[in-house]
Amino acid sequence: MNADEQWLLEGDPAIRWRVLRDLTGAAAAEVTRERNRVATEGWGARLLAEQDDDGRWSGADYAPKWTSTTYTLLRLLWLGLPPGHPAALTACERLWEWRARWRVPETCIAGILVRLTSHFRYDAEGLDDLVAYLLDQQLADGGWNCATRTDKGKHGSFHTSIQVLEALDAYPGDTGDAARKGREFFLRHRLYQSHRTGEVAIRASVRFPAFPEWHFDVLRGLEYFAGAGAGPDERLGDAAAVVERARRRDGRWPTYAEYPGRQWFPLEPPGASRWNTARALRVLRWWNGR
Repeated sequence: MNADEQWLLEGDPAIRWRVLRDLTGAAAAEVTRERNRVATEGWGARLLAEQDDDGRWSGADYAPKWTSTTYTLLRLLWLGLPPGHPAALTACERLWEWRARWRVPETCIAGILVRLTSHFRYDAEGLDDLVAYLLDQQLADGGWNCATRTDKGKHGSFHTSIQVLEALDAYPGDTGDAARKGREFFLRHRLYQSHRTGEVAIRASVRFPAFPEWHFDVLRGLEYFAGAGAGPDERLGDAAAVVERARRRDGRWPTYAEYPGRQWFPLEPPGASRWNTARALRVLRWWNGR
């Protein structure tokens, strides 16, 4: 075990289980034991302690950002709260009660709900129908965009597309070629670049807050590709270089300011970030292993 891995393993359980899985080659049983600690120690336990008696957070389904039920569940997903955790299942039940009141689904929010439901393995009767809606919303360029429901020629949104791809990756059923087409949308843009100019399409996408919320960024995009079982494509080389250039002189990655809005608590103080370092090392190991 090298010094960086030892430093990472001194962090929160949400970091430790990922380091054991992605970097040290630990046995699956050891990874599982560490992941289970997310519910009882550190950041995950702190978020669970904030849950309301009715199973929601902040007494709200989607807003306020970033302390509502939707976004707190996303945090717990990113931290690694195991599927089937009772608190997550109750929260998913509350979100599906909210879903019943939707007039028309919004693609971004529908994608988040499908991802949360599938990841935590909540048995939602309407899950297949919501996935069918997402598949129907795919645009001609392979992406998705919350701003359209009928114009298939509209350009895909990086923000919407990454959320739908993450949802389809979590969903256990058959989604046809939708994910492949969605990945090709990003690959044609070299993940983060304008197809017209080759410049960074979204300026903020080259910074990596601990929780990306509904935003696309380069590290989030590479994490998707690394986890989706797709081999490294050479068109992702520029994106991998963006992550590498963000590395500090000490070999670690920094913390970034969170998106504006109330947070439950800061994940890490300014300086070297164990959380982002573990994330970045994972995707670079995947990339360099090509």
